[in-house]
Amino acid sequence: MTPRDDWTTLRRASAELVGTGLLVTAVVGSGIAAARLAPDDPGLQLLANSIATALALGTLIVIFGPVSGAHLNPAVSLADWWLGRRTRTGLSTRDLIAYLGAQLLGAAGGTVLAHLMFGLPAAAVATRHRDGGRLWLAEIIATGGLLLLIAALRHARREALAPVAIGAWIGAAYWFTASTGFANPAVTVGRMFTDTVTGITPLSAMGFVVAQLVATVGTLAAIRWWYPTRPRAVAPVDPTPTGAQRVPA
Repeated sequence: MTPRDDWTTLRRASAELVGTGLLVTAVVGSGIAAARLAPDDPGLQLLANSIATALALGTLIVIFGPVSGAHLNPAVSLADWWLGRRTRTGLSTRDLIAYLGAQLLGAAGGTVLAHLMFGLPAAAVATRHRDGGRLWLAEIIATGGLLLLIAALRHARREALAPVAIGAWIGAAYWFTASTGFANPAVTVGRMFTDTVTGITPLSAMGFVVAQLVATVGTLAAIRWWYPTRPRAVAPVDPTPTGAQRVPA
């Protein structure tokens, strides 16, 4: 491994750290703002939270896609590593570890940033319980659908649609899943540190993360079955209009 490789990994991991952090800031911050502006209207709170998250996610993919692929999600990074390991088109094991660490650290930092902006203590342990088989099933659907969407975009060479398509899926999942579509282990961990409307207790978070990982494993098999002719890595890529070659992993 050369010093240049080390700097490349660091550059990509830093993009994942900041990108994931800003995503969690958007989730938690918009939840706080919505609860303050419409304290007696949960539907309006969810609407504001979902719109802000979807728009922020799409924008962050545009910003960080050319740098790291804008995974911003351990499930996406794991899928990229697994599907690309034979052809060496996905993340290396070394980069995967760097991505996962950066995403988890960034998620916690994103909650802190949201709290500080809204005048709350930097972090708090969530007390909002989100448990039960129906919520775990919802997380399997939300996470699996996200990974299938990314695989389909890559298979069809329509990566430029990633910001809109992925933002749309997550925005919709807020409403059609019982769990409000976390679909991201890092975001789930980050939301353990906020005792606001977007929080989730550590014990509940464990169930969500397990469901998300189960979805990842099952969806990898589905991707191999449905998209066998073009074994390309599952990851958002450079979404710029000029056609965006995939950032080499």
